[in-house]
Amino acid sequence: MGFRDIKIIEEYRSDRNDVVSEFFFPCLSRCMEYDRCVDFLSIRGLAGIAMGFDNFTAGKARLRMITGNRFKISDLNILTKLFNEKYTKRFDGKLIRDNKIQKLQDFINNGQIELKIAIPNSEEISNLFSERIGIFKDENGEAIAFTGTSSSLSTHIRDFESVDVFTSWNDKSRVERKIKDFEDLWGNNTKYVEVYDFMYAEKNNLLKYSSEWVLGV
Repeated sequence: MGFRDIKIIEEYRSDRNDVVSEFFFPCLSRCMEYDRCVDFLSIRGLAGIAMGFDNFTAGKARLRMITGNRFKISDLNILTKLFNEKYTKRFDGKLIRDNKIQKLQDFINNGQIELKIAIPNSEEISNLFSERIGIFKDENGEAIAFTGTSSSLSTHIRDFESVDVFTSWNDKSRVERKIKDFEDLWGNNTKYVEVYDFMYAEKNNLLKYSSEWVLGV
């Protein structure tokens, strides 16, 4: 089943829709590739996305994420271990959280999850990367692009938000523009911002943490 089998509307808003169950989960369940830009990324948020991919376990799906360079210290410590090729210790344990982190490590080791860091490099831009766009792609070549919303897939506590959605069969030019915007970022070809592989940023002290970023995502 592809995206055309899902009922997609142009806008999802917290006062009218359950954004996670009505939009994200149906798209993830049919998704083969997911490209995502967020201002802030947590282990919980990354695990939530990966667990929503029905095609991840089969080794077929791929996730590319670009995020800002600020993290909670606990998340940064785990992310560094996950993306460090020299780190071989497994996260298996009795806690559900440990099992989710181990699945993340397996996906990363399998080349299914890639992470890059975006850092503004101009005085004309603030020191925070805060773009929020996403593109889902299915096995039939269709794509769904959206703007807005955080990286969290929590079904319990979320921000009040709205998501504008565009499909390749109804708004092809808009979807193609979002795809190009992401590819330009991924290839470090975007004005006012530098994009680095996560481990390069970590090794060169480009990552930061702050107690102010204790977000529930």
